[in-house]
Amino acid sequence: MQISSEDLPRHLASGLKPLYVVHGDALLLAIEAADSIRAAARAAGYSERETFIAEQYFKWGELRSSAQSMSLFAERKVIDLRIPSGKPGVEGGQALQDYVADMSPDVLTLISLPKLDWTVQKSQWYAALDKQGVMVSAEDVPRNALPRWIAGRLGRQGQTADSTTLEFLADRCEGNLLAAYQEIRKLALLFPEGELAFDQVKDAVMDVARYDIFKLSEAMLNGNAERYVRILDGLRAEGTATVLVLWAISEDIRTLGKVLQATQRGGNLGNVLRDLRVRRDKQGLIEQAARRLKLAHIERAMQQAARLDKTIKGLRAGDVWDELLQLGLRFAR
Repeated sequence: MQISSEDLPRHLASGLKPLYVVHGDALLLAIEAADSIRAAARAAGYSERETFIAEQYFKWGELRSSAQSMSLFAERKVIDLRIPSGKPGVEGGQALQDYVADMSPDVLTLISLPKLDWTVQKSQWYAALDKQGVMVSAEDVPRNALPRWIAGRLGRQGQTADSTTLEFLADRCEGNLLAAYQEIRKLALLFPEGELAFDQVKDAVMDVARYDIFKLSEAMLNGNAERYVRILDGLRAEGTATVLVLWAISEDIRTLGKVLQATQRGGNLGNVLRDLRVRRDKQGLIEQAARRLKLAHIERAMQQAARLDKTIKGLRAGDVWDELLQLGLRFAR
């Protein structure tokens, strides 16, 4: 069973399952999901908990031994297994398959994993976990969903805000969900329940956005000029290497060019994206951009990127950050 971390409370209210697997790159949501499962287990009488961290040299036999042994004072227990790398190896993979094939009804197992790539999701041990357990996805909240997420968190503490204020909060906290949570909790301490005024929020909230080159590329593909400029300014202020910035956006420009070339030859857009092995989380962005832009437009952008590469290498005069700005604005709606 696959559910999101946001759906987990409703699921837990209907009863516990013997196996939960929490995975994803949103640390805050992963922590909250694991805490919710442990709290539900305590309420259901799972009074003992044993934690394992499967790092190098971890003895996988301990997992089975723990499930088969119970203390004198507990009838039910939680086994909390954390795999920081997300890759248990050959021995660990087999141990996990054997473990979930014969789980004790008196043991609830919670497995924590990071964000998983497609190779892991095709592994036999992952398939075994997926078949036997509840897979809880704790993925980062995308920018377009962040205002709604913030509104939901404000609602939990009896506060509301208009769309302008929610957008402002989203801009300040983009890419840093844990910081967003902290800022929202701060608003609960500073102001009473009810609607928050924009000026109150503006004065109280710090700019805790965490800029990264992949979100810059996302803004470019979306044609969102305002967001592109804001992220690019943030990257510049943080001292991000221009060669990395150019690499990230050039990769997507090249991919977009290949997609448009293939579709011009009659290829199906969905099949082309699959054949080019475009990441699933980026397929929608590439598809939208491919429907919006022409191949000639992409070819000119690639030529500009090539000139910019020479500028970065000192083979051509120019302001690198200004040219990165102009390159991204080519894709503005």
